Amino acid sequence: MTRRDDLSTPRHRRAFEVHYDNEAFGRFSESIARTLGTARFLVIQTIIVFLWISLNVASVALRWDKYPFILLNLAFSTQAAYAAPLILLAQNRQEQRDRAQTDNDRRVAERTQADTEFLAREIASVRLSLNDVATTSEIGEHLERLTEAVERMNERLSDLEIAVTKDELPTRPRPST
Repeated sequence: MTRRDDLSTPRHRRAFEVHYDNEAFGRFSESIARTLGTARFLVIQTIIVFLWISLNVASVALRWDKYPFILLNLAFSTQAAYAAPLILLAQNRQEQRDRAQTDNDRRVAERTQADTEFLAREIASVRLSLNDVATTSEIGEHLERLTEAVERMNERLSDLEIAVTKDELPTRPRPST
């Protein structure tokens, strides 16, 4: 089977190719779509149609498009033939931008969620670490007990010194076991 007889793949003809900037053409189509989609455009178009019909019906000397207004219909058909694809192109570009924005928002949300989970784990770790840290009230209680113990030891030491000077050693009761 020759390539000419093979219908499974299209033939490539490079006789005439048109080169254009996709981005520039896309911006142009979006500006047209923005213009066609406004109330101002509809009002201006309505005024033009009203003047067109009025001049062609009322004025015998300026009658260039008689009653079925074939020229006006041709103008509307041409406008619709170009406007519809340009609007679709603008919508496709907007859809691509929306899709890219949605993907970006999804990535940002995933990073934010990961950061939030990391911070939650870090806060939990800090809380667990702080459970083992003594508070100022606990340290204050321990200091009070140590101070009382030191004061009792000082009193006991003073009593012992007095007893040694008098040669009297106080007898201490033995603890029962």
